[in-house]
Amino acid sequence: MPISHKNILVIDDEDKLRGLLCRILSLEGYHIFDAASAKAGLKILQTEDIQVVLSDVKLPDINGIELTETIKTQYPHIEIINLTAYGTIADGVKAIQKGAFDYITKGDDNDKIIPLVSKAMEKALLQKRVKELENKIAQGFGFDTILGRSGGILEAINLAQKVCPTDTTVLLLGETGTGKEVFAQAIHYQSSRKHKNFVAINCSALSKDILESELFGHKAGAFTGALKDKKGLFEEADQGTIFLDEIGEMDTELQAKLLRVLEAGTFIKVGSTQTVKVNVRVIAATNRNLQQQSNEGKFRLDLFYRLSVFAITLPSLNQRLDDILYSNFQLVDLHI
Repeated sequence: MPISHKNILVIDDEDKLRGLLCRILSLEGYHIFDAASAKAGLKILQTEDIQVVLSDVKLPDINGIELTETIKTQYPHIEIINLTAYGTIADGVKAIQKGAFDYITKGDDNDKIIPLVSKAMEKALLQKRVKELENKIAQGFGFDTILGRSGGILEAINLAQKVCPTDTTVLLLGETGTGKEVFAQAIHYQSSRKHKNFVAINCSALSKDILESELFGHKAGAFTGALKDKKGLFEEADQGTIFLDEIGEMDTELQAKLLRVLEAGTFIKVGSTQTVKVNVRVIAATNRNLQQQSNEGKFRLDLFYRLSVFAITLPSLNQRLDDILYSNFQLVDLHI
């Protein structure tokens, strides 16, 4: 069913009431589907693009609140309004907890149904639009945007695609200009974290103190100029991904704080004593030999092991001469 239709499913085993609701909502311009049982309603959801469900709480085959939980699990974008003949506060709270948009009593709240359905429909359509935009963004940062058909780049893409569905820390290795940030974005937007933030920082571009504040945040008064509390990038990336470029340039003191985040998911802001907990996937990148730096005492060996759980080496441009020709042909085709 096209998205231009505003589709509502009414589930109620009382034929007269179901028919009345269908007529009222139809007069408001909605496209109506109806079912006399939860089973029949779920079958409709499998084939039709429903945005809002009005469901009686007392159904012949399943409790309407349990049905709400089932629908929200399978179709999180659908908004559900529970209807009941004998409403209680406890049932209303439970319905909302299970994901219902609202819970109303039949008869007493008839005048609330139309404006309530309107609000639920608005929310459902907005969520659907956001989902579509997120998918477009993900496609724009996908592996299809990486030009190249050489063996080295295809092997790197294959490895990256394998690690995408996991939460594994990734270390991208390669010379400057090999596309490490492009790979990091592709991994993020093809993962389950794609709906959360992707934040990136170049560890070589900032001094130790500024980098620490940027990564972990600070409390007001922590240093001169710290006039208010500041969130760090790890907090901004909570439930998402942080990309640490040029990780080999990071000061050893900061390496210890980063190791703590990787091991326990916790850190302390500059000037604070309270622990902050986050769930962040770390993708790091370097053009340096971290193993050699570790042997020389310039990079923590334990951090190197944590970062290199899954390492991907990106081929240098002089190893991808065929790809340079391929890219040029692609550009010519675009001009044509």
